[in-house]
Amino acid sequence: MTGWEHTYSGKVRDLYTSAEHPGIVLMVASDRVSAFDHVLSPGIPGKGALLTTLSLWWFAQLDTVANHLVPHSLTEDVEIPPEFAGRAMLAKSLDMYPIECVVRGYLTGSGWAEYRESQTVCGVPLPTGLSDGDKLPEPIYTPAWKAPMGEHDENITFERTAELVGLETATALRDASLSVFATASAIAEARGVILADTKFEFGADPATGELTLADEVLTSDSSRYWDAAEYHSGNRGLSFDKQIVRDWLAANWDRTGTPPELPDTIVAQTAGRYRDLIERLTGA
Repeated sequence: MTGWEHTYSGKVRDLYTSAEHPGIVLMVASDRVSAFDHVLSPGIPGKGALLTTLSLWWFAQLDTVANHLVPHSLTEDVEIPPEFAGRAMLAKSLDMYPIECVVRGYLTGSGWAEYRESQTVCGVPLPTGLSDGDKLPEPIYTPAWKAPMGEHDENITFERTAELVGLETATALRDASLSVFATASAIAEARGVILADTKFEFGADPATGELTLADEVLTSDSSRYWDAAEYHSGNRGLSFDKQIVRDWLAANWDRTGTPPELPDTIVAQTAGRYRDLIERLTGA
């Protein structure tokens, strides 16, 4: 690719920079799928384009929140390589915080497992008598430390976050995360979708220091979405995310060694649920 140099690969995204365009990062979403801190095989066909489409839509809905997208007026002369068309974003280079800003509005997943043992989620005390899938009295903020590639992310307390990034930044991360979650939840609810939980990532604009929403946002990879009608009818298992992959993997792998290959049926079902969510939210 003329002019672009690969600088980083995560579980799903690849980053490229260009000497011709300083301060701009080409962020490419691949078709790779990960679960339980492992990249799985095969990928989900078209997944990179679906994630990018949904992220761009959400950034547009959250237009009062500073985000990492470079304004079109500044990128008119920047060409995205054709092989990345539809699955790439031109983003500002930020000083990223090593914090996954997790917000949970419902009790499920690993939170439900912890609650059954201690009536807490990531150390946050919750009322007694809750069941799997119940809506929490109010959303809770449960940050995690972003571990290097190949290591497990670690749930941390707000106090530990303050030690890592400073109290002022830790508070800003928490408040911004809860605010964006509330806005997104209302938007999703109006379209018949429940946003059960999600994670955000933020960085600081190196020029201004402004807290900036970055990476993907509110996608099927970073969030847990449920069909509201099904949920209220008692079916709490119908999700628009990669829960299909997690469930299959949990039933067919003991988390030791290399994960097994995903069956074609699981791949197809996952791609279908990703598309369903975009259609439900965007109407497109």
